[in-house]
Amino acid sequence: MLRRVLLGLAASASLGAPVLAQSVDSLIARSVEARGGLAKLRAIQSVRMKGELSMRDVDAAIVIEIKRPASVRSELKLGGTLLIQAYDGKDAWGVAPGDMGAQRLSAEMAKDVAARADLEGPLVDYAAKGFRVELVGERELDLGEAQVLRVTKPSGEIEDHFLDAESFLPVRIEVRRTLQGKELVAETTLDDYEEAGGVMWPHTIESGIKGQAERQTLTIETIEIDPALDDARFRMPATAGPGKRD
Repeated sequence: MLRRVLLGLAASASLGAPVLAQSVDSLIARSVEARGGLAKLRAIQSVRMKGELSMRDVDAAIVIEIKRPASVRSELKLGGTLLIQAYDGKDAWGVAPGDMGAQRLSAEMAKDVAARADLEGPLVDYAAKGFRVELVGERELDLGEAQVLRVTKPSGEIEDHFLDAESFLPVRIEVRRTLQGKELVAETTLDDYEEAGGVMWPHTIESGIKGQAERQTLTIETIEIDPALDDARFRMPATAGPGKRD
């Protein structure tokens, strides 16, 4: 029945546009409510997540810190080497193995890092962020049926956000990227939701390129709500070591 309704809306765009917009906003509202509600989301001022990132045959400890209004820092520890990526709302930088200090990230990497600072995600207040959102319809996933909302950013980048048809929690994100003239789809699957601070957070995040077998899995072990985070942690240092720690 829902499929027929959606097809009918697509066939009569001029008459159906207001209904479609209402459906988009209704789905986003239900998803936000499933996560805990907008008030609880906005009440959170900072988050610290600790866990493990598994890729190929390597497991690494990871810490992710987010602070409003737009700061984020991730630290990945590989043996005695500490890899850092951070954004302070203005500059994105990192420390990688072999570097002599903190380095500014490329424009493409900086965009990805900055996006991680959005605690609500791109669907909340999408118009104010300059995004366009449309309802694509239903899609059958290995996780079950999902409603698909397509986010188009001012840059032209397109993201498909999949909301579980029953819980309305986000379960997958697909981002289209062009690399050396070839379009790739970066696929992220969100699972194992648990509550922290009155908000539901995914504790298993698997990512990779669609159609390719290789995947990396982020397993969140602890989430700390509103830890005290100094702004200096997110700012690019004037000097930095080579990313080594004992």
